[in-house]
Amino acid sequence: MWMSPGLGVKRWLALFVICTLIGAVGVLHFTWTGPLHFTATRWILWVNALIRPEVMPLYVGGVVLMLLALIGALWSIMMLNRSVLRGTGTAPEQAVDLMYQNRHLSRGPRIVTLGGGTGMSNLLSGLRVHTGNTTAIVTVADDGGSSGRLRQSLDMIAPGDLTDCYAALSDSPVMARLLLHRFARGDGIQGHTFGNLMLATLSEQEGSLSDAMLDIHEVLRIRGRVYPAATQPPTLVAHLKDGRTVRGESQFATQVSPSRIDHVTLDPPDLPALPEVVQAIRDADQIVLGPGSLYTSIIPALLVPAVAQALRQTPAPLIYVASLMTEPGETDDLTLEAHVQAITRHLGRTPDCVLVNNAVPPRDVIARYAAEGAHLLSLSGASRDLRGRSVILPLLHPGQARHDPAALAQALLYAAPRRDQTV
Repeated sequence: MWMSPGLGVKRWLALFVICTLIGAVGVLHFTWTGPLHFTATRWILWVNALIRPEVMPLYVGGVVLMLLALIGALWSIMMLNRSVLRGTGTAPEQAVDLMYQNRHLSRGPRIVTLGGGTGMSNLLSGLRVHTGNTTAIVTVADDGGSSGRLRQSLDMIAPGDLTDCYAALSDSPVMARLLLHRFARGDGIQGHTFGNLMLATLSEQEGSLSDAMLDIHEVLRIRGRVYPAATQPPTLVAHLKDGRTVRGESQFATQVSPSRIDHVTLDPPDLPALPEVVQAIRDADQIVLGPGSLYTSIIPALLVPAVAQALRQTPAPLIYVASLMTEPGETDDLTLEAHVQAITRHLGRTPDCVLVNNAVPPRDVIARYAAEGAHLLSLSGASRDLRGRSVILPLLHPGQARHDPAALAQALLYAAPRRDQTV
């Protein structure tokens, strides 16, 4: 593994060997021409006396001594590195793996993902194997559950989806597990996750969660970056086709039906975004929307003015990971083309590429979702324009109705267009 391409080890090892040989020649020149000439002569005569000329030539003895000295020098460097690694808390046997991962991942594509929910965290868990240049821009309009309680109590942006994304990108399995731990008992903390409470603590200490971003990335040791789409807590408002409005993401599932959502807005509408978010979009090789709920995960992240403007101006291809199924109370009877049209209306830009799953879930899974009012999304009845933008692949997690993280990451890396390609 130490000799694997890209680690940056072979070049320095070669330089060390060359410098050692040059140093040996310099020492020989100094001793033979300087005041140590007598000592060097006695040393050579003593070594020659140990070698039988009939067994090996005399010069071979010098080569053997030189190789033994070089091996000793390399051994001393290796032991020095082991001591340094142990002193920093890194197991020596893991050092080469960490170096390979960091070197390999640092050359990965710059991918920006927008959305929230479990779909976003699943995508990030697949991308983290291929690149360390992922930036997740997470919607923070959630007002239910643990996030809603913390938001109301501390006037902070919703931390729930951020926690899921941090766990998905964390290099520490223990930390990832702790972030997602939900307290089942305890006055005041029941129902909260450890990650949400940690983000609330950092937000309280730094003044806001956006000011604590650098500390969070350093503490959690994540591959990539995770940022909130907005720096202030917004309220998501659904404007229905029958003229009604529904305020609060948590109310959509119960208040939208029997009507449909015409469009959604944020209150207040002029939310600021972090400069790092805008810069990440400008520098991206790919922009990925989803997977996730259309009106409560993906579109809210597109409604922040600075984010929307950067997305419209970037030359990077915009890729929409199509939802697998409709969501009761949010996208009832909405076709896949209607999903894409909703993104276009809210953002002002049509996705350049649409990743569509063509694998079919098991019948019992389809029946279970159908009983809840959800149905599969496909390209059936889609226009020629949408079909031309679509990349159709098996993206389904075996036996389930959700995307497979590994298959989705592979599709984004190899099937979807890059900045220098056109659809």
